[in-house]
Amino acid sequence: MGLTLVEKIAARHADGLAAGTVVRAGDFVSIRPRHVMTHDNTGAVIPKFKQIGATAIADPAQPVFAIDHDIQNVTPKNLEKYAKIEAFAREHGIDYYPPGTGISHQVMVEQGYVVPGALVVASDSHSNLYGAVAALGTPVVRTDAASIWATGVTWWQVPKVAKVVLKGNLSAGVTGKDVIIALCGLFNKDEVLNHAVEFMGDAVANLPMSARMTIANMTTEWGALAGVFPFDEVTVNYLRSRVGQFTNPGRPGTRGPKSRSGYTNAKIDKWWSDRANLSADADADYAIELELDLATVVPHVSGPNEVKTMVSLPEMERKHVPIQKAYLLSCVNARLEDLHDAAEVVRDRGGRVAAGVEFYLAAASAEVQAKSESNGDWQTLVNAGAIALPPGCGTCIGLGRGLVGKGETAISATNRNFKGRMGDPDALVYLGSPAVVAASALAGFICAPQTFVDRPAGTAIRRAKSKPPEAVSVEIIAGFPPSVTGRVLFVDKDNLNTDGIYAGKHTYRDDMTPEQMAAVTFENFDPNFNTIYHNGDVVVGGLNFGTGSSREQAATALKFKGVPCVIASSFSETYKRNAFNNGFVVFECPELVTHLRETLTNRTPTTVAPEITIDYSKSILTIDGKSFAFPPLSPAAQELIVAGGAENLVASRLRAKSSSG
Repeated sequence: MGLTLVEKIAARHADGLAAGTVVRAGDFVSIRPRHVMTHDNTGAVIPKFKQIGATAIADPAQPVFAIDHDIQNVTPKNLEKYAKIEAFAREHGIDYYPPGTGISHQVMVEQGYVVPGALVVASDSHSNLYGAVAALGTPVVRTDAASIWATGVTWWQVPKVAKVVLKGNLSAGVTGKDVIIALCGLFNKDEVLNHAVEFMGDAVANLPMSARMTIANMTTEWGALAGVFPFDEVTVNYLRSRVGQFTNPGRPGTRGPKSRSGYTNAKIDKWWSDRANLSADADADYAIELELDLATVVPHVSGPNEVKTMVSLPEMERKHVPIQKAYLLSCVNARLEDLHDAAEVVRDRGGRVAAGVEFYLAAASAEVQAKSESNGDWQTLVNAGAIALPPGCGTCIGLGRGLVGKGETAISATNRNFKGRMGDPDALVYLGSPAVVAASALAGFICAPQTFVDRPAGTAIRRAKSKPPEAVSVEIIAGFPPSVTGRVLFVDKDNLNTDGIYAGKHTYRDDMTPEQMAAVTFENFDPNFNTIYHNGDVVVGGLNFGTGSSREQAATALKFKGVPCVIASSFSETYKRNAFNNGFVVFECPELVTHLRETLTNRTPTTVAPEITIDYSKSILTIDGKSFAFPPLSPAAQELIVAGGAENLVASRLRAKSSSG
């Protein structure tokens, strides 16, 4: 059986594996990413780095700092934070891009840090954008970033991979933003939740790099961990257009060797000659296959306040929804092509921004703004009444000027419209393409830049035949239990959020002891849970266990309680990372959940089920005389548990390195 591109890239960046080792979806591996990017949150990663006892960066070429989130904030406190980040970069020889350079993800691609076949991570959820250039971009949490700084590596579980086939050609006026809004709205039943998405099909060749960046970026909102496009002529042409286009990343002394970033024709030729290894195999195995006929895509808007709810533009025009704010900015839609599309709408329609509407404009980077100014697009938008902001995140994440106010309605070219994200929670925010934003700003209500006719979308879904995982024998390292036996407590709830596991009212009480934290587990979901619980009980949940807020106490409280592990049909990826980063075992076995749902009667929110035996050495669990296989916990995963979490593991590695040196 062949390999997906995601599996190939994971193997290329796996640390400690023998040459030629095959890496499959579900495997836990230690990874050494090409780069790890942090932005304003670098200020929060630095103390984590120091807390684990690190004093030196393992590979100064690996981290990249690019400041972009709160750059309009010129208070002494924020400027002091930025100064500390820059000083840390200078001290350790790390590439640093100061406020005003641009949005971090745009900078990572513009400046050549993201290359085909590379694994590039960032402590930001929109690192998916890197997949536009045939790389694997995926988010990590701050603990991971600190670990990578200190040791060069962190852990990763290779996700399931979804194949998305795009066929047909886009109609005139339909953009990449319309494609990803369509995908989010048409396939909105968690089809790609926690998957990596690989785009392919005849239509991909007709999608320019700007559209690929937009689509890859918003696979985050679709629920995916990555969105990867193939390495093809479009990629090559884009990379060649960037040769020699790199700018000084910051103040003197903050840039490392020139070999750290940048595209050259020689490098591009080498990648192209190796393209067979930078592509999925024809017989690769995918968890699910989706298909979309681009010729049937009609521009839609998402919302209000919900990415996966979409309404066609013809229908929105009939509703005549007035707006007070319009936004053309963010890492998803503020590139040169986006600004040009908006400027063309202004030129075609003439006039100015409608009375009572504020239209905010920010380029994805200083380079993009300079090019837009040189071709006249920027001035066209400003002359029409757009309010220019510096190149950064700003309003998209509720920071800086122009936030949406109470009772207001907005149309935005950003990637998220979650309630309260861009300002007051009592506001309505819709998402649309740059052309839709510009047309709406001029009209004063949400409208299309040209006439479109509603039509049904051409889609298809092909699910892989369900096949239980095969039992796999794994080496059990010292200190990790080869097996566990205990009662099952079945928490039969799909999408159980972290507030149900560990209530929000306790989240910011830093004075709670481990015993107190353990005593309040699941109180929002089932007040009887703590009465039913016996020490050593195994918790079994449903689909997407631990969704919602990223609070790590939802994992640590169960660890403190004495729960040896949680088994579920699937997990929120953030919950899973928080669990292993804190030395707590979680793993997936959907066949077990199906069995419990079929055999248990008179279920309550928490149902006591028979005893289960988990054999980690054979990756098999047994209950009711039946056995089920689960993904093996490799030594990379076991190390985290034995050490008590990622910070302890990194600290022990640093101590070992110091004593041997």
